[in-house]
Amino acid sequence: MVKVMEKRIIHVDMDAFYAQVEQNDNKAYRGKPVIVGGRSFSRGVVSTASYEARKYGVHSAMAMKVAHQKCPDGIFLRARFDRYREISAQIRDIFLSYTDIVEPLSLDEAYLDITHLVNRKRSARMIALEIQSKIYETTGLTSSAGVSYNKYLAKIASGMNKPSGTTVIDYENVQELLWSLDIGDFPGVGKVTEETMKSKGILTGKDLYDWSKDALILEFGKRGESLYNKARGIGTAMLQKDRIRQSIGKETTFSYDRNEDEELLRVLLSLSGEVSKRLKDKDMAGRVVTVKIRNRDFSTHTKQTMLSNPVYQTEEIYEFASKLYMDLKDPVTPVRLIGVTVSGLETRVYRNMTIYDFI
Repeated sequence: MVKVMEKRIIHVDMDAFYAQVEQNDNKAYRGKPVIVGGRSFSRGVVSTASYEARKYGVHSAMAMKVAHQKCPDGIFLRARFDRYREISAQIRDIFLSYTDIVEPLSLDEAYLDITHLVNRKRSARMIALEIQSKIYETTGLTSSAGVSYNKYLAKIASGMNKPSGTTVIDYENVQELLWSLDIGDFPGVGKVTEETMKSKGILTGKDLYDWSKDALILEFGKRGESLYNKARGIGTAMLQKDRIRQSIGKETTFSYDRNEDEELLRVLLSLSGEVSKRLKDKDMAGRVVTVKIRNRDFSTHTKQTMLSNPVYQTEEIYEFASKLYMDLKDPVTPVRLIGVTVSGLETRVYRNMTIYDFI
């Protein structure tokens, strides 16, 4: 009987990535509260806050207006995605120098399967530390790493000792760690679910563990089985090497509410152009176009259309987006945000048009 080696997965998560890049590129920002997402008067949301800013209660997804109230002396910066992608590519090259089994989740985090590298003289923790050290030597940025036998636990581990932490969850400590974890710290448990669970006395991982699978399914539907498994450290160790992005979109939040169709359609055309560029860069096209509008009262509305042929050109995207906008827009309600997304993505096929393309 052949013994199969237990998987060893690392989840690497950069520490306050966007803000840290800005601090690394500009010495004047170091040690100061840096908030990336827009200028202080912007009506957007925070993308990333440095650890100095977090001391003031600023966090990602917070409205910039609130962030400015909490940290009026903070350094507010617009995101520089081209720069972040450049650094992210350097980090990805480091990952690939260790293993070709890499599942990127975003610009600043990824899973790595390093099972084949582990031996008696080289533990998974040692490899994680090596990778973190190489990232710092190459980019000047710190990262946190979680090591475990599946993806779910590796992700929990990477968030336990930020910043610059390296945490291992193995069979010896897994149950103790999960039982002591606040229910809101479990991946996949959002604010609404957290509130519901706490109202039912599920405050920690131990409380969740004490519920039966049937009771969780009865209370939370299909998610019940997943929650049951989470409390027991059960999860997949299979990485998606060729993880395909499901959608590409662009939206903008206005500095003041707008209500003129001509002006809003010009913005929609510009957004369609940016989405088109990203699709072309990735050599992809999509069969679903979606328009999103957020009104002055923060009510958000979306409408989409499914196409028989995939689109990627600016004019094609805008043609459908503009029709969706006209169906969606309330003539008397000012708009705070507008966005367009193309989904149902597939690799773009180059072909000559024939009569059969129109049948």
